[in-house]
Amino acid sequence: MHSFPAPALALVEEMAAAAMSDPARALALQGAPGSNSHRAAIEYDADCLPLPCFSFEDAMEAVKEGRADRAIIPIENSQHGRVADIHFLLPESGLAIVGEHFMAIHHALMGLGEGPFTAAYSHPQALGQSRHYLRSRGIVPMSYADTAGAAAFVAEQGDRRAAAIAPALAAELYGLTIVERRVEDADDNMTRFVVLARDELDPSVLNGDTAMTTFVFEVKNIPAALYKAMGGFATNGVNMTKLESYQVGASFAATTFYADIEGAPGDPRIDRALEELAFHCKYVRILGSYRQARARG
Repeated sequence: MHSFPAPALALVEEMAAAAMSDPARALALQGAPGSNSHRAAIEYDADCLPLPCFSFEDAMEAVKEGRADRAIIPIENSQHGRVADIHFLLPESGLAIVGEHFMAIHHALMGLGEGPFTAAYSHPQALGQSRHYLRSRGIVPMSYADTAGAAAFVAEQGDRRAAAIAPALAAELYGLTIVERRVEDADDNMTRFVVLARDELDPSVLNGDTAMTTFVFEVKNIPAALYKAMGGFATNGVNMTKLESYQVGASFAATTFYADIEGAPGDPRIDRALEELAFHCKYVRILGSYRQARARG
């Protein structure tokens, strides 16, 4: 908690105290008050008690230790792809995905005056989503742990040449001036968040709802293993909405795949597809089944 800039600390401590008093309502998030994750937490559950944490690992640890009932974590952005490291952190966390939330992302350029600015601090995702805007104005992007934390850092440093790219709420919280709103490069900038809990949802509670299931797997190191592993989803009419690969370890010999499908175990189609997948894999690990928040396709 004490890795936050001083202007954010008082708010963090106040929110942490409220969450501690009622952990069942606490929703852990990565970032300072005013961050996009803070906004997402309130949108997802208006009755929650947001618990700001400095890192994704800290937010997940808060759930594992019982200081928060759930965590809400950004997993991918429509313009900048997956959030760095999140595919590694999710399987290692021991937590289950129990929900998802989509949120439109709008960034503002803010500082201690009207500029001009030579540098802008923000989370790498926000910098990537605003890279054309920054480049066209000759502003150097500077990475920071989160968007609202960057705003608090600019307020703390007192450098009028430094700006932050953050949600408009952060300017209000940390006394900064918004120089320009909606500096993201695309109008349809959208981030998908997943909600994590200690216990997975029983797929039976999803009956009647369109469900999503997320899992990771590693195919056997033989020719056409991935092709054969995917065949079960096609023959059983299961819609796979996402498939990504990433390397585990330094050998570049073991590729792990992350996948989302529509449906949940208990549906015979899903069960048959997952059984066929497992036959061609070293392992399959389901990270959770949950209600679909937004139609795919």
